[in-house]
Amino acid sequence: MTQTIIPVLPFNVNRVREDFPILAQKVHGKPLVYLDNAATTQKPQAVLDALAEYYTEHNANVHRAVHLLSERATRLHEEARTTVQRFLNAREAREVIWTRGTTEGINLVAQTYGRKNVGAGDEVIISAMEHHSNIVPWQMLCEEKGAILRVIAMNDDGELLLDEYEKLLGPRTKFVSVVHLSNALGTLNPVKRIIERAHEYGVPVLLDGAQAAYHVPLDVQELDCDFYAFSGHKLYGPTGIGVLYGKAELLDAMPPYQGGGDMIRSVTFEKTTYNVLPFKFEAGTPHIAGAIGLAAAINYITALGMDSIADHERDLLAYGTRALESVPGLRLVGTAREKASVLSFVLKDIHPYDLGVILDQQGVAIRTGHHCAQPVMDRFGIAATARASMACYNTREEIDVLVRGIHHAQKLLG
Repeated sequence: MTQTIIPVLPFNVNRVREDFPILAQKVHGKPLVYLDNAATTQKPQAVLDALAEYYTEHNANVHRAVHLLSERATRLHEEARTTVQRFLNAREAREVIWTRGTTEGINLVAQTYGRKNVGAGDEVIISAMEHHSNIVPWQMLCEEKGAILRVIAMNDDGELLLDEYEKLLGPRTKFVSVVHLSNALGTLNPVKRIIERAHEYGVPVLLDGAQAAYHVPLDVQELDCDFYAFSGHKLYGPTGIGVLYGKAELLDAMPPYQGGGDMIRSVTFEKTTYNVLPFKFEAGTPHIAGAIGLAAAINYITALGMDSIADHERDLLAYGTRALESVPGLRLVGTAREKASVLSFVLKDIHPYDLGVILDQQGVAIRTGHHCAQPVMDRFGIAATARASMACYNTREEIDVLVRGIHHAQKLLG
């Protein structure tokens, strides 16, 4: 594998913002303040250019064809896989499986590794702060197999109780699947310790990296996780593309997830022979442009520097926390010591939905609701929160606009 060296550029948020064309627009006559990054991030020009170049110069289906366009498309598609490998520091490119997103990656593991290795009376452990995508697949598996779903509790700050987690581990534990960074609370979980304890029992661990992948540097070998799933659209890349990393020895032993083209070596009416990794899990025409666009996004943030992005976002989080705590009647939901880029809150006497509508009129985009994490809301005794989530292009000035918009809502509805 040839190592591509991408120079890290000095981090200048105003310069970064120029790379995102959508941020220049106005909403309801006000400059756009986009603080809904936990739902999806905006796309830099480099990603838009990569998509346009693929469709205008290289568009063809990948693998098997011998004509020039297909050879180009195949090369770009597989180079994108290698880019992801480097980003995750995976051992081999074949450990990178293309999916539609984090949700499909988790379902793939539940329906292949899970179906093969979890039986009646066995236990699967998740946490109390999971997104529905890391709850429902395991519920479905447990219901089918007669297994038991165990849940790691959390405290009032939104931190997992690791002592309780260790009590859940035992001889019946067959799998652990936890979120790396909570979309509803911003909690950055101590996943390395979680993995180490599970491995003492010989139990594999999947990390839901949908939020973490664009906020913190990743090294799956250093973490020693067995699976890691993330989505391209939260990492400044296209929608409809995602990645499942898995240790090769585990992926090799897992049955295919779907049947069809590209995941086979040969087919007769009597028997099908399956393909090697990673193609065994990639039935059908892949999202070729999505993979290429995701690689462009990874190259973009690599050039900015993940450490620099993390430093900038930590400053925004600290500044935003102080600013929101100064608002009368506002309560932050999720105050863990280790957090990243998510500020969830409730406002006295104002429903999050109403606040979101008023903020939109001020040009401020936030997310309101349960954030596909209803058990989290139940844990804190609320139905919904307002959520402001930051990315590399956000600024302190935008947080000031958010706070002014909250004060405006209080005057209107107070």
